[in-house]
Amino acid sequence: MGPIRVAIIDDYDVVVRGLATMLRLYSHRVSVQALSTSGDVSEPVDIALYDSFANPPADRQTIDTLLTNNRVGRVVVYSWEVSEPTVAAALENGATAFLSKKLPAAELVDALEKIHGADDAPRVFPGRAETAVSTAGDWPGREEGLTQREAEVLALITQGLSNADIVGRTGLSINSVKTYIRTCYRRIGVSTRAQAVLWGAQHGFVPDRPRP
Repeated sequence: MGPIRVAIIDDYDVVVRGLATMLRLYSHRVSVQALSTSGDVSEPVDIALYDSFANPPADRQTIDTLLTNNRVGRVVVYSWEVSEPTVAAALENGATAFLSKKLPAAELVDALEKIHGADDAPRVFPGRAETAVSTAGDWPGREEGLTQREAEVLALITQGLSNADIVGRTGLSINSVKTYIRTCYRRIGVSTRAQAVLWGAQHGFVPDRPRP
């Protein structure tokens, strides 16, 4: 059996390309067939891996678009937020499985093989509880020292979301959101939300596929 054919889906080109670069180390097991910021997959793949950076993990529109594409075998969500309600919503919306970004690269590949290889494979892969920061892939602001979680919060600020909106989108507590905002501001050298929005717009935090 050849490598699993995978399409990587996200609104940010840097995110899909970064994840593809990470998986390239495992090209004998996982073959990345497509990178998409539109959700469109034009060639057959076994798994569409939806990276939910700055997007709801259980986004019905994205999952539906992939499910109705007869070139896609299974839809798998890849996210930080692995709470019971979020996972349940994604699975109810049709995702085959839910993978945590806390999974090291080798375990991510193992999970993809299990999902592809058996109908009775686990549907949730939560990763290691002690892993607080992922270094896998790429994201806007990484070169400025932002963690993936900080970058995700800044991306949502750049898109005009309020703190309450960010809580709803990410599953973080309001205190965690405020903490990430403070650390973002320190790292990028701003002191106001307007300055943060401007900085984000100038440094790749506007999605390549703006959502309605």
